[in-house]
Amino acid sequence: MNLDEHYMHRCIELARLGAGSVAPNPMVGSVLVYENAVIGEGYHRRYGQPHAEVNCLQDAEDRHQKGMTKGAAYPFRQVLQKSTLYVSLEPCAHYGKTPPCADLIIRKEIPAVVVGCRDPFPQVDGKGIEKLVAAGVQVKTGILEQACKQLNKRFFTFHLLHRPFVVLKWAQTANRKIAATGDERTLISHELSNRLVHKWRSEEAAIMIGTNTALADNPSLTTRLWPGKNPVRLVLDKQLRLPGTRRLFTDGGKTIVFNYHKQGEEGAVSYHQIAPGDPVVKQILASAYHLGIQSILVEGGAALLQSCLDEQAWDEARIITNTKMQLAAGLDAPLLPVTEILDTEQLGDDRILTCRRMV
Repeated sequence: MNLDEHYMHRCIELARLGAGSVAPNPMVGSVLVYENAVIGEGYHRRYGQPHAEVNCLQDAEDRHQKGMTKGAAYPFRQVLQKSTLYVSLEPCAHYGKTPPCADLIIRKEIPAVVVGCRDPFPQVDGKGIEKLVAAGVQVKTGILEQACKQLNKRFFTFHLLHRPFVVLKWAQTANRKIAATGDERTLISHELSNRLVHKWRSEEAAIMIGTNTALADNPSLTTRLWPGKNPVRLVLDKQLRLPGTRRLFTDGGKTIVFNYHKQGEEGAVSYHQIAPGDPVVKQILASAYHLGIQSILVEGGAALLQSCLDEQAWDEARIITNTKMQLAAGLDAPLLPVTEILDTEQLGDDRILTCRRMV
């Protein structure tokens, strides 16, 4: 691993600290290097607050004033003029919630910038790099490019494919049952796995279920077992069978109901009409894109999960298998096609498989 890759790895590590807090912005990390020594670090902490580059330069200045970094004997501006700024995503070139980071870099007279990957957001998309180069900054791009893109897979999917990033999740027994027959609810995954699922919820913009799951479980679909923002709740209720007494409609949280009959707003509940006969999930994804929803965690039930798989309207699947539990009779788990396995993890009796769709 060369030095550029070493520092970019650190940018990625820093960027991940913003998970669940920066959307719809991407996660970004930044490192400032002077004479082969890190003198400042930063990441985008929260949506609407300063970007990674701003936090990195502020951290460098704070350390410099305290005499904590290499070059502290020289004026800070002189140190900046001999430093290299590493950033996992192209510096922005437009005014949004904050001023352009490219302008800040130019103003601080930083001579070299190393970028992990370009920003696909139309208002940036190469413009930040072009602005830096036009000002005489030496710019190197494509360092750990695929890792930097994978870090912001939701952001890239949303802006390049014009749809949300879709994660499927279900829990199954060792013999591939996701529920018992009858009305009694069967708890398949264990407590630690349930907490992990709530962490997953905190990382996505929305969570989606179907009518039968809403009727059987009466879920809240919140992150109550993990600190973080509750996702927007999406419900596929084609025939509007759900009673208004469900928690999804009474707890004050935002819920969007996709159906065949109704359009409009009723308090915190929105109704979005879809067309019978057309692929259901793809219609939902198109609507979600226009609503600015970058990612969706699909938690069931079996019919909705299978529709996502059949329409190839998914990106990643996370399957929790209780290796000790079997059900003599029950609802079969969805049929997962051949996939690329990303990770496996064991939590007690639960084996967690993470895979992605092969395209």
